[in-house]
Amino acid sequence: MKIAVTYENGQVFQHFGHTAQFKLYDVENGAIASSQVVDTNGSGHGALAGFLKDHHVDALICGGIGGGAQMALAEAGIRLYAGCQGDADTRVAELLAGTLVSAEGATCDHHHGESHTCGDHGCGHHEEGHTCGHC
Repeated sequence: MKIAVTYENGQVFQHFGHTAQFKLYDVENGAIASSQVVDTNGSGHGALAGFLKDHHVDALICGGIGGGAQMALAEAGIRLYAGCQGDADTRVAELLAGTLVSAEGATCDHHHGESHTCGDHGCGHHEEGHTCGHC
């Protein structure tokens, strides 16, 4: 499994379409095997889903994200964990532990100062052995 996080200075970057970097995590046997920071080269909203698909990403952790980008990720088969903030490595560890859930409606409305740390993401779309706590 490969997980991507919108990334800036160790933190989850809060605007998917403007992220300059992703941190990519290779996961094997439920643990992080390796990670690397990659530049998006200014790809922009539309191209970022393709960028992630080209890097064989299975799941994305991000802050705010627009509806069009959400649809593009869904079409690419990339599981979305939006509305997250804080330390990128910690969020990935929470995802692997099954304790990270995301805000289903975390569309980008440019009010990222509010604390929306992650809510229910719809249930039933979990990795084997992962629960969201709402099921």
